[in-house]
Amino acid sequence: MHRRTLLAALGGALALPALAQGAFQATRRAASGLDQLNSLIVARNGQVLLEETFRGPPTDRPVNVKSVSKTLVAAATGAAIDRGLLTLDTTLAEAIPDLIPPAADPRTGNITVEDLVTLRAGLQRTSGPNYGAWVSSRNWLSFALSRPFEAEPGTRMLYSTGSFHILGAVIARRADVPLLQVMRDWIGGPLEIQIPAWTRDPQGYYLGGNEMALSPRAMLQFAEMARTEGGKVLSADWMRASLIPRTRSPFSGLDYGYGWFLGQLAGTGMALARGYGGQIIAIFPEEKASVVITSDATRPARSEGYFADLMALMEQRILPDLRQV
Repeated sequence: MHRRTLLAALGGALALPALAQGAFQATRRAASGLDQLNSLIVARNGQVLLEETFRGPPTDRPVNVKSVSKTLVAAATGAAIDRGLLTLDTTLAEAIPDLIPPAADPRTGNITVEDLVTLRAGLQRTSGPNYGAWVSSRNWLSFALSRPFEAEPGTRMLYSTGSFHILGAVIARRADVPLLQVMRDWIGGPLEIQIPAWTRDPQGYYLGGNEMALSPRAMLQFAEMARTEGGKVLSADWMRASLIPRTRSPFSGLDYGYGWFLGQLAGTGMALARGYGGQIIAIFPEEKASVVITSDATRPARSEGYFADLMALMEQRILPDLRQV
């Protein structure tokens, strides 16, 4: 959908047809009962059918999307590949040899871009209980790259923000500009969305897998780009490849592609960008629908807790209500 058309739809969200307003009453009631949920946008074919702020900032204000950042960096990876700056087979030894610590396992240099974007680098995770030590270290890249191997590269999924931080450094090096400029030029510019500056490591590299900020409306622009197979931002080949399962999360049980969690919900295919606290961009290609959810980023959203509540909201309320419109 053209951006002006989408913006007009956003601006007219409060003047929806009576049918749409009535159809989403169950969704509104269920969403308002989740005290962690801040905002919700539901769209089909780019037309906003529901836009509601239950608490927190309005939907045009950037908020911390946490690990949704990983899906954004995955998109930048595709954009770099589309520009011929790297390939999925590019290794760390080829891209950032000077950043690999001398004491790192020799296998570290053989880790590929595909290993990183699918979270299959094999290195010990820097997320979860290891996150604090990682971000407290003097050199985040050196710390992540010197972790011991817990699996062979390219085998099983080890969810680690460090892997995407390494990937962000690879992209920045190949583009010869900071990751912030990459995101603004390749993602924000074509979508005409704001991408504020965010956290940098002690060496000045922008954090590759966390702490980015987007407004919920900007998240919808990104969702629609992905749902329509890349639009002006990414090649259709990359976007289709991104939604092919490559591995599986041991936590949620969802499959994982190039930066997207993948699964079935209410009998339809789903691709999901997920961030701590309950930040979600979900696309349902068969339904031609996109869903954006923002939540309190200071509270956890575990797979068996609040995240499960959000999945139930989409499965039991949003998708059934959407099918009535």
